[in-house]
Amino acid sequence: MNGYEVIRQIGEGAFGKAFLVRDKGGGGGDRQCVVKQISFRKMSTREKEASKKEVILLSKMKHPNIVAFITSFEEQGSLYIVMEYCDGGDMMKKINMQRGVLFSEEQIVGWFVQICLGLKHIHDRKILHRDIKAQNVFLSSGGLKAKLGDFGIARMLNNTMELARTCVGTPYYLSPEICESRPYNNKTDIWSLGCVLYELCTLRHPFEGSSLRQLVVKICMGRYNPVPKHYSYDLRLLVTQLFKVKTLLISFCFYFLC
Repeated sequence: MNGYEVIRQIGEGAFGKAFLVRDKGGGGGDRQCVVKQISFRKMSTREKEASKKEVILLSKMKHPNIVAFITSFEEQGSLYIVMEYCDGGDMMKKINMQRGVLFSEEQIVGWFVQICLGLKHIHDRKILHRDIKAQNVFLSSGGLKAKLGDFGIARMLNNTMELARTCVGTPYYLSPEICESRPYNNKTDIWSLGCVLYELCTLRHPFEGSSLRQLVVKICMGRYNPVPKHYSYDLRLLVTQLFKVKTLLISFCFYFLC
């Protein structure tokens, strides 16, 4: 970490921390970056390998709507991943700042298309994100540019027909397949994408419950309050298409937004 000056800690998880830093050299000048520190000390061999695979996945992602990977290194029992800093924070923070004032449809569609483009880049490379949520969409350029980030539980598919089986992700964004312990593929990311779109339209989660069991029942039935009629028919229809329990296709996104 000698090449970086820590400005402040901006996050903490089960195995590590995230810091906002200033790159002191190495061709980066004084630019600000995010360094994700992952401690190997309490990790199993399998978990260590998963973390190293995350680095490989991140290094392959080069798209304007994906948080850029800069470099990585190991030091004193930790893995450090250096990434682009998005000064607008995450989408959930932006939603909470609205304090009940709805976003304009133009703003919602602008962000949503960018998230779709980033996700398409991932899926084209046979990778599942598996943790798409508002907290993992980051904003930059004064809030105009949306970038998909945090591939901590991403998974690469060996072929287009492979179905993953591990139950992961934030409960509010889980797809029906995961709730029912069924195999799933990249369509589960599309369901989570629908959850993010719904939140942009309503400033709340589409599926909520007083218990995990109640939440799971609502997700499996696709039961949610409708999007306000303040928005266009096409946008409201797009949300319903993304939440079809049996048919989830990313092509819907581009069809209804073109």
